[in-house]
Amino acid sequence: MISFEPKDLSVGRLHGYLLGAVTPRPIAFASTIDKNGHVNLSPFSFFNVFSANPPILVFSPARRGRDNTTKHTYENVLEVKEVVINVVNYAMVQQMSLASTEYPKGVNEFVKAGFTAIPSEKIQPPRVAESPVQFECKVNEVIQLGEEGGAGNLVICEVVKLHIDEAVLDEHQIIDQHKIDTVARMGGNWYSRANKGMFEVPKPLSTLGIGIDQLPETIKSSTVLTGNDLGMLGNIEKLPTTEEITHFISENQQLKSKLSSADTVEIHKLAQNYLQQGDLLSAWKVLLAKI
Repeated sequence: MISFEPKDLSVGRLHGYLLGAVTPRPIAFASTIDKNGHVNLSPFSFFNVFSANPPILVFSPARRGRDNTTKHTYENVLEVKEVVINVVNYAMVQQMSLASTEYPKGVNEFVKAGFTAIPSEKIQPPRVAESPVQFECKVNEVIQLGEEGGAGNLVICEVVKLHIDEAVLDEHQIIDQHKIDTVARMGGNWYSRANKGMFEVPKPLSTLGIGIDQLPETIKSSTVLTGNDLGMLGNIEKLPTTEEITHFISENQQLKSKLSSADTVEIHKLAQNYLQQGDLLSAWKVLLAKI
């Protein structure tokens, strides 16, 4: 066994050990609003429930370790002390991951990640319609844990109204853990699915995905591609060129033959197969191919 004192580790290495060991962590998908009415939506895995009476949830938008800047969510809850904490399940995990991209301030992640914003009933920030459980909260207190990069900021939230999708309830009106199908964060790119085990979702922090809002309408309205599929497609930084697409198709005669007679549904199914294999670029080449 190796042992360390925190002061002897870089912030990045210590952060990695903490997140790799303290797992799985539930995800607070927090929607907030600033004083000018700009909406922000971002996930945080420094999160849990801490009291039932009063109902208290706490999450922490930490200072960025690389440059000591603060996150828009933290800035928003200081300006408007309200937040919706939306629960994340497997059906929305790819879109949730896309929303974690560090878009410039003022960019609406609801739009970028293809989520549906619905009004809250007691607070200003909107809810995520796709989330199976949504907690409208007032912010009781924000506690700064430090001023250096990596320092957390505890946002202590009191639930003032909760909304539960009836589809995740059992016959006794209790949340069925198989039906809600929540996901949690592990270390690195890894997640845990409550009823299936671990899976991997690459972090979008090093890239700036084009967003679901930039997808062609025929793709966004697909009857085949799921929200997770759209989240993956929206997380590409740059679309393949015409030359790349032509070369890809010409090198795969079987695929070329399929595409030559395929309708939109069949094309989307072919692209979906590539997405299921984690091959985002090939999926895009299939979707953009003109045979």
